[in-house]
Amino acid sequence: MPGMKHKIAPSLLAADFLHLQQEIEMINNSEADWLHMDVMDGVFVPNISFGFPILEAVKPLLKKPLDVHLMIVEPQKFIREVAAAGAYLMNVHYEVSPHLRRTVSAIKEADMKAGVTLNPHTPIHLLEDIIQDIDMVLLMSVNPGFGGQKFIEHTVEKTARLKDMILRKGLHTLIEVDGGVNKETGKRLLTAGADVLVTGNFVFKSPNPMQVIKELKELTV
Repeated sequence: MPGMKHKIAPSLLAADFLHLQQEIEMINNSEADWLHMDVMDGVFVPNISFGFPILEAVKPLLKKPLDVHLMIVEPQKFIREVAAAGAYLMNVHYEVSPHLRRTVSAIKEADMKAGVTLNPHTPIHLLEDIIQDIDMVLLMSVNPGFGGQKFIEHTVEKTARLKDMILRKGLHTLIEVDGGVNKETGKRLLTAGADVLVTGNFVFKSPNPMQVIKELKELTV
């Protein structure tokens, strides 16, 4: 919402899975707002990440809201499992949701916030008739499937246009951006109107992840 401090959602995909408990404890003790989890199926995106056993393992440890991003075909089939894993917010891709309104309604009926994700090549005007029904739009600023990719510059302008659409309609829909986010790109995205920054390698591969989260949280525009 306008005037609210932006949120930081570190992406578990970049964490050290051999030390998952320590990574979750770091998130709990940090200034991170949410934990972002990417579930990939190797069909919709060219990679397989982790599934519901990892979400279930994280659930009793995590003290922050869970932001689950399903990079999978037929995400509507897994609403119950995502809710059971304790998700605060469930993100589904526009590109694999022919009955998007029905899916969004089902997510909300399962007591979660509903997010819709757009790939880099998917135009925002496709959300004109549903944006009033969703809690957040996630803009991918890399092609989904792998961490550590180069930031797609066009995303900054896309974020600004999406913000214009939201404000024009008098809505409070959040804008989340995922991919290649660091302090430099993060600042430009926040200036363009982003509300939530997802960051993976920039946090987890740094010598001091908690400090990096703090610095991202303290970015000003």
